[in-house]
Amino acid sequence: MGRPSAEIGVIGGSGLYQLFEGAEPVGLTTPWGAPSAPPAVGELGGRPVAFIPRHGPHHEHPPHRINYRANLWALSQLGVRQVLAPCASGSLQPHVHPGEVVICDQLVDRTWGRPDTFHDGGAAVHVSFADPYCPALRQALAEAAGRVGLVAHPSGTVVVVQGPRFSTRAESAWFRSQGWQVVNMTQYPEAVLARELGMCYAAAALVTDYDAGLEGDASVAPVTMDAAFEVLGSLAGSTRRLLAEAVATLGPQGDSGCSCRQLGGPGAG
Repeated sequence: MGRPSAEIGVIGGSGLYQLFEGAEPVGLTTPWGAPSAPPAVGELGGRPVAFIPRHGPHHEHPPHRINYRANLWALSQLGVRQVLAPCASGSLQPHVHPGEVVICDQLVDRTWGRPDTFHDGGAAVHVSFADPYCPALRQALAEAAGRVGLVAHPSGTVVVVQGPRFSTRAESAWFRSQGWQVVNMTQYPEAVLARELGMCYAAAALVTDYDAGLEGDASVAPVTMDAAFEVLGSLAGSTRRLLAEAVATLGPQGDSGCSCRQLGGPGAG
């Protein structure tokens, strides 16, 4: 029996470590080492989907230690061309509330030292990354959120911090003053690696907290890991329904006019 395949992939964030019941993991190797977990291929929204839990099946990989290159490469080996990537995030703005979803359209990278390219030698390759997220996948996620009853912000900027610690109050105030909507620890380099492979990629930022609190509101405490996981637990069912609804509406890559594949470097696809 041959290796299973899927054109759509899901990278599960904190709190989402399993997507299918009874799906067999696919053992494979990559030039970049082992992925966070062997990908599993199952059915979601009536479609074959490949799934990898970003932090591992037991949340054993902290954000700065995730093997992002192996995760994306493993999905590409299974034929994945479109990736949906839910991720836990903290709100930076008072109108973006815990329990809501931000469908990001921009990111700001504040990480350091993470391997963030497949092009480490040979010919220099510079991918276009002005618009990090696929507009077609973003639209699918935003529309699906409405159908499952989630409050969704159809655009927003995520600032990606190194982790694993949370922000100081000064850092959070700076991010807020820039007008950025959410803060996260894993969107970079995941998004750019997908682009280098010519994949469509979109993130659903699941808002769990107000980061270091709300300026001027002493009743809102800074985030803790336990508090964030409590909110993620309450969102688990909605997140699965969101993904299933979005997957069911996706056509082939580029069907809605996106250019993600063309924006990848030589050999993309």
